Amino acid sequence: MRRFLVVAAFLVAFNSPCLADVKLHPLFADRGVLQRGRAIPVWGTADAGREVSIAFRSAKVSATADENGRWKTELPAQTAGGPNDLIVKSGETTITIKDVLVGEVWICSGQSNMGWTMRQSADAETNIAAASHPNLRLFVVPLKAAGAPQTTVAGSWRECTPDVAANFSAVAYHFGRDLHKHLNVPVGLIQTAWGGTPAQAWTSDEALSAEPSLKHYSESMRQRVATYEPGKAKADYDAALEKHKSAVAKAKEEEKQPPPAPRLVGDPRLSPNPSTLYNAMISPLIPYGVAGAIWYQGESNGSRGYEYRTLFTTMIKDWRARWGQGDFPFLCVQLAPFNNGNTEGPQWAELREAQLMATKALPIVGMAVITDVGEKDDIHPPKKEPVGTRLALLARRIAYGEEIVADGPIYKSMKVEGNRVILSFDSVGNGLEAKGGELTGFTICGSDNIFVPAQAEIRGDTVVVRCDSVEVPVAVRYGWKNYCVVNLFNKNGLPATPFRTDDLPLVSGPKQ
Repeated sequence: MRRFLVVAAFLVAFNSPCLADVKLHPLFADRGVLQRGRAIPVWGTADAGREVSIAFRSAKVSATADENGRWKTELPAQTAGGPNDLIVKSGETTITIKDVLVGEVWICSGQSNMGWTMRQSADAETNIAAASHPNLRLFVVPLKAAGAPQTTVAGSWRECTPDVAANFSAVAYHFGRDLHKHLNVPVGLIQTAWGGTPAQAWTSDEALSAEPSLKHYSESMRQRVATYEPGKAKADYDAALEKHKSAVAKAKEEEKQPPPAPRLVGDPRLSPNPSTLYNAMISPLIPYGVAGAIWYQGESNGSRGYEYRTLFTTMIKDWRARWGQGDFPFLCVQLAPFNNGNTEGPQWAELREAQLMATKALPIVGMAVITDVGEKDDIHPPKKEPVGTRLALLARRIAYGEEIVADGPIYKSMKVEGNRVILSFDSVGNGLEAKGGELTGFTICGSDNIFVPAQAEIRGDTVVVRCDSVEVPVAVRYGWKNYCVVNLFNKNGLPATPFRTDDLPLVSGPKQ
């Protein structure tokens, strides 16, 4: 009887309304960083109708779980510092989140060059050994795709130590390290990146559907989902596999290269297709308080530069609208020089132009130019420290208002004098310079629109371009090819962005 009473008492206590099943979103965890200077959204789940109280420092707020068991509230804005405990109570349940800092939080997203780790990058041993920063905290979002927006995410905050930094984004690390050093406040970095993924995968279905030139992505995706049949896909794969075995045997007999193996067609919602990465790797982070986002992507959209003009700005506006923090700073990395199968091809030049155009089309958007760190035959240039450092410079100017030079020269205007074109620039800084010798990478054309190599020299804050075979010049281009070798800088050490002065049709543009 005594044993029965003990068990009964335990069951009553376990099911008591006083023991509410309260949970915090996983971003609210030990060693986390909260965004300073603005109201701090805090949310999670609990039994429907349950009251949840949150205490942080001297602030105390509460919320009530709705009929779906979701609750959300806001802590008042906090100043940088810590660590402190974040305490959540509901009934007799208390959750204590320890070692919470307040500082600057940045989303770090894109494809493989953002995901490229410290261990994989240049000067890895030296940089990793120096990566001990107790107030720099790192969170990695696991690779995941989904067919609908998700509300939660796996992962944990970790203090930046050499072991942790070794497997973290090198670009993001160097960015965060520099911000931490110059701002002297805690910094939190949320890495959410997946190699080989296009920008449409990181944009919501609603945003793609609302833009006439992009809605084909949403329509195609819905069609793929509607027609996907797992059983048929498996049967087709098995049949193709049998044919492949025969083809391989025949190739061996004839001493020929065997054909590639067939691939099983999977659920399109579970791989990087339009909106699937937004659903699983961006949506679950919203509305966590952030200072802004850094973005290194474009390689997978490299043949669609003209479309990227719209796609990229649509994605930025989409993220900003959903975070509801106004026009938060968005800083991107321009594509580095790369062969891309054709050194002279213009496709990546057109994509770089689209990235530059976003900085002019939208407010509070910056772009780090990295023409000096590209590798002709490596799409993953190993020098990641200059990339992160230049992003941090942009953040210091754009997000934090420092009066510093954060951009290299940006083409402003041109005028023709005889057989010469005189180019003027913004962001000249302390003056223009040709790094390593005479200026390279300039081409010029006349009325025939045929661009030929040109001579270029710096005169004051301008560049004078000419070619003896072009008597009446019409336009100039700089770095206008996939793998460009260019060396125009300002004396602040920042490279000029590639550009063109013409508006001729693009290879990736609409059919003429």
